[in-house]
Amino acid sequence: MKPLSHIQELTTLKTIAETLNQSNDVFAMLEVVLEKLLDVTGLTFGWIFLIEDNREYTFAADRNLPPGLLHNEKTLMQCGSCWCMDQYHDEQLNDAVNIISCRRLRHAREVNSGDTCGFTHHATVPLKIGEYKFGILNVGAANKDHFTLEELALLQSVAYQIGVAVERMRLHKIEQRRAELFSRLGHFSRSLNSSISAGLLHNQFIERAIELLTIHFDWRGITLLAKSDQYYQLQALYSGKIMLNGITVSAPIEADWLTPIGNNERFAQVHSELAGTLIKHWGKQDHSPNIHTVLATKMSDRDSSADIYLLIGCSGPPFLSGVDGDALCGIVEHIQAACQQAEMEETRRELIRAEERNRLARDLHDSVSQMLFSISMTAKGANALLFEQNIAAARHAITDMGSMSQEALKEMRSLILQLRPTTLNNGIVTALKEYGTRLGITVHMSTCEQLKEISPLIQETLWRIGQESLNNISKHAATDRVEMALSIHNGELIFVVQDKGCGMSLADSTATGGLGLSIMRERVDSLGGRLKLTSTLNEGTLLEVFIPIAATLNKREDKSL
Repeated sequence: MKPLSHIQELTTLKTIAETLNQSNDVFAMLEVVLEKLLDVTGLTFGWIFLIEDNREYTFAADRNLPPGLLHNEKTLMQCGSCWCMDQYHDEQLNDAVNIISCRRLRHAREVNSGDTCGFTHHATVPLKIGEYKFGILNVGAANKDHFTLEELALLQSVAYQIGVAVERMRLHKIEQRRAELFSRLGHFSRSLNSSISAGLLHNQFIERAIELLTIHFDWRGITLLAKSDQYYQLQALYSGKIMLNGITVSAPIEADWLTPIGNNERFAQVHSELAGTLIKHWGKQDHSPNIHTVLATKMSDRDSSADIYLLIGCSGPPFLSGVDGDALCGIVEHIQAACQQAEMEETRRELIRAEERNRLARDLHDSVSQMLFSISMTAKGANALLFEQNIAAARHAITDMGSMSQEALKEMRSLILQLRPTTLNNGIVTALKEYGTRLGITVHMSTCEQLKEISPLIQETLWRIGQESLNNISKHAATDRVEMALSIHNGELIFVVQDKGCGMSLADSTATGGLGLSIMRERVDSLGGRLKLTSTLNEGTLLEVFIPIAATLNKREDKSL
């Protein structure tokens, strides 16, 4: 190392500082800084290791390595340990150290991997900021066996500058990754919530959630693992975007590292045989999965007595694993909240089904059952009239029976159609007009071209509301004509049903309840919409339904009713 004046030392530090501020890529920065350092100090060769807390290291940068260390794509630099790294792990390397005999250079000579160009020793400087250490800087020159205190002080100053720059870049990468992951988490949560109304079983919903993770995140492997007693079962396993089926664990696997999760730790980094097993399965679809870290967190599942764990394989640098772990915990919270919402949605659907069954039972009792009872009594009367030879009266009674039976048949067909809705293949407009015709009502419908993209779920909802409205008009409105309209305005789908019949008093809660209004409101509420009913005696009734356009695009078809 050539002698440097104080001015030259300051110039060196200034040059290094300017170089450090020119990039946000750690590895590119280290390559340039190492080159500058060797140039201004007159040293010949050098390299940098970045070391993680788990002792894994990355060969991050090098300059002018001799052929013996370049052999086989620098294999000697990327595996195994050495004296400087042993001292680093033993907490013996805290400042710049004068000369250390290099085990890697000695090994290169022993295996005859190539010329070492007279390099035998190097100075070693820990890379750190404060008390936190994260790497090693090694520099040297051929046949150099001593560094002065001034030289070591300069190397220590350069190492400190590198430490500050690396930490700045790490923090920058962490914040970048955090912003990226939580943006993906938002998209994942919206996709998951849109699946709630699909009527999936609990296990199907969980599998759908795991599948969505492969769509919205860049993790190389994703696994759902269940533990019962001492046995672990792979319930869902994805490699990249591909789900692997038929995966089972036949023998118990020790995984004591999972125990603290949910108690002392929110997530844990996997360091066990299980990690290797998962990486092996993930690698079946990708022979080079490039997984650096496996993270695990616990999921609560009220439907299972087993402990459920969600594991991911990350390909990013280990120092980002904390950010991925936070995102993983956030994902679990979203999944569990969505599961609870899905359970509430299923309960709500079941209540609607029960209420609709009760309404149909009331309608059967109030209409068909009473008509059949009247037919039965009229038949008895007609039989008595025939016995008395009163033919004219008997004929009149039989005519009444025919009329009542037709009415009962009409009412029964209407109820059957409610249980088994007519096909909507020809569109909601055609379906409502045909249903009105069966009830003897002429439906005048106005619509717009934008309605062609209405989802099946929305069509089903509008069909049920329109069907209920036509039933009410047929029974109570004393009119054979109704006006309907479908339109889009201010981001809402608007459905209007208006008749000029006899109307009703909305103060009569019994009447409005009997008209199935609560069921219609439930249907509209489930889509985030609102329903408005206006009616005046002797003037008619107006029903208005407003559904957000987002619901027509995001909700999936619900066939549970």
